[in-house]
Amino acid sequence: MGNTITVAMSLDERLVLTIAVLASFVAFLDGTVVTIALPAMERDLGGGLATQQWAVDGYLITLGALILLAGSLSDAYGRLRVLRIGLYGFGLTSAAIVVAPNPEVMIIARILQGVAGALLVPSSLALIMSTFRDRAASARAIGIWTAMTTIALIVGPLMGGLFVDFASWRYAFLVNVVPIAITLVLVARLGQHDVRRAGASIDWLGAALCTIGLGGTVYALIEQPRLGWGSPVILVTLVGGVVAFAGFLVRQRFARDPMMPLSLFRARNFWAGNLATAFVYAALSLNGFALGVYLQQGAGLPATLAGLATMPTTLFMIVLSARIGTLAGRWGPRLFMTIGPILMGLGALLLLSVTDEFSYWTQVLPSVLVFSLGLTITVAPLTSAVLGAIEPERSGIASAINNAVARVAGLIVIAALAAVVGGELDLHGFYRAAIVTAVLMIAGGVVSFLWIQNPRGEPVDAATAPAPAHS
Repeated sequence: MGNTITVAMSLDERLVLTIAVLASFVAFLDGTVVTIALPAMERDLGGGLATQQWAVDGYLITLGALILLAGSLSDAYGRLRVLRIGLYGFGLTSAAIVVAPNPEVMIIARILQGVAGALLVPSSLALIMSTFRDRAASARAIGIWTAMTTIALIVGPLMGGLFVDFASWRYAFLVNVVPIAITLVLVARLGQHDVRRAGASIDWLGAALCTIGLGGTVYALIEQPRLGWGSPVILVTLVGGVVAFAGFLVRQRFARDPMMPLSLFRARNFWAGNLATAFVYAALSLNGFALGVYLQQGAGLPATLAGLATMPTTLFMIVLSARIGTLAGRWGPRLFMTIGPILMGLGALLLLSVTDEFSYWTQVLPSVLVFSLGLTITVAPLTSAVLGAIEPERSGIASAINNAVARVAGLIVIAALAAVVGGELDLHGFYRAAIVTAVLMIAGGVVSFLWIQNPRGEPVDAATAPAPAHS
């Protein structure tokens, strides 16, 4: 009887997990659609590599800056209320992207979509952490969340590729309408379970400083190849961005209820996990951008095939993520967070076998398989390590910080793409991106090996551990 209670989820727990999966699915789906649609968006709207960079980074600027604010909003006003607002906003901004007549309107819509996206993922993970209090149960729930949300990695590239090849990239941004509608219906059923933190306040000044800091820095990095380092516009935005972000950090030290409480970083697994996150997710963003664009513009694959090229990643994660989450709950995250990123680094180096005589099966697929296994080993244990280091009532802000670190890491590496690839994403630029990806991944594994600690609590016995979910 005891084992049955441990393994089985209540109806409320299942509903919470379903809502968390669907809400996060919306944000992840958008990211995979954009990667495949980038070449078509540039052909339609113009603007060259800068348009492609802004299509990604316009979203990531506000997502990375405001995801911290969203964590505070989630704790102060309730996870479900914030989640609902994010869903409505995401739907409206997706419609704006569909009808964008030029790069400027598209970029503005992407910036606003990042605001909505910032409200989704931290609220979703905080909902899981506040509902599944037992360490093994939360590890299993995060494993299931990881496995199910990675279905977006199938739907996004496939739908995006089909729309690009047979209709228009614009329609690909409407594929999230159905999950948004379903999630809103389920959230209405769970309203009485909303959780708030008494006395929480919102650091609006901190949010403004963070947004200006990231926006100024990213603008300078993206536009520098066109305007040059000597341009007053570049110098002003870069210096202003750095000063504003430094002001944000100072603000967090003295604010009454800061967006990013520096006290959280006293927990070893929290700061070490976030440092590993920065390396790993910078590498993931660089690899996803470079591979998605090069397969179409360099290797000449149609968008649909380019979208299907990374299908093994999704299959690995769907099949294995819940099991890895369970094993990480039993054995601790350190081993997984060390081996996984190093495997991804080795997978990235296998892309150096790509030549002008392109063959997906011999040059790309081996890399994708190794990379996929490493990613599957890494994601659920990394999330569990970071969030498990913080008390459940602060899981909203802890989740927001971890997501912000991941998005800002991706934001910076895409903004610096011209420097990484040498100005153009040709074959040699693709090689440079693969090498930088490998270096960042291996650094993430080394950080985990040196500083991640396994929890000191009693390990979960193999006989009573929750069984992995089957997708």
